[in-house]
Amino acid sequence: MPNKDILKKQIRKLEIRSNKLVDEVFAGQYQSVFKGHGIEFAEVREYQIGDDIRSIDRNVTARHGKPYVKLFAEERELTVIFLIDMSASQRFGSSDKLKSEIAAEVAAVLAFAALKNNDRAGMLAFTDKTEKIIPPKKGKNNILRIIDEILSAKASGAKTSISKALKAINEIWRKRAVVFLISDFQDSGYERDLAITARRHDLICIKISDVREKELPAAGLAELRDSETGEYVTVDSGAANGILKKYNAEFEHNTDRIFKRAKVDVIDLNTKDSYIHPLIKFFKQRERRFALG
Repeated sequence: MPNKDILKKQIRKLEIRSNKLVDEVFAGQYQSVFKGHGIEFAEVREYQIGDDIRSIDRNVTARHGKPYVKLFAEERELTVIFLIDMSASQRFGSSDKLKSEIAAEVAAVLAFAALKNNDRAGMLAFTDKTEKIIPPKKGKNNILRIIDEILSAKASGAKTSISKALKAINEIWRKRAVVFLISDFQDSGYERDLAITARRHDLICIKISDVREKELPAAGLAELRDSETGEYVTVDSGAANGILKKYNAEFEHNTDRIFKRAKVDVIDLNTKDSYIHPLIKFFKQRERRFALG
């Protein structure tokens, strides 16, 4: 867990950077690709030629002796939920940043974009259990609290259960929301719950990886530790790379299959490269899809 003063500076720096990115890049795109869910009553006005007669308000028409219609508008206000993996594997990174730091930065950009659009933001942090719930609220303070929780990594568990996290979010937030599931997806058995959540909510999966999970440096014999189980194993890095390559090919194939079956959008990130371009690509692809209907 970072020192409090260091953490405070880190959060402030992230706030400034995220606001700048939102103002320059993401604010307009966010609004165009995340639509309101449903409609709400706006006003009553006198009937005009061309209005749908099914929208006539009979009570107001009867009082005024001439036809009036009800007008409705899209319910623009959204609830945005960050479903954050805080298992031990998220506290790994062989480059400048940990996976948990990338998660915090991406969540910050998306949360400040939500703030610009007057949307509510909340969080559910998980390991193999629910670690922390921050109810969705408007305002900067709630966003800073979310970022603080991700960066400070105060989770009590080490393992991962995406399935339990998805079940929890479906029980807690029954009204449709935009849900960003941020994880390395080093788990199994969550396919059914992912599909259920995708039907109930606008679900976007953000998958974070690290190059050292795919390839080891040439170092001869090396002792490796599983961050979630705590188990150690000694391997020959040359031989292990062949096994890692095969494992990762199968992992990528399986996760792609799961995401496609659930019909969810996916943003692939890693700890080495900038997350800005993958986010821009996601927004543009989604924008094009919405334009085509």
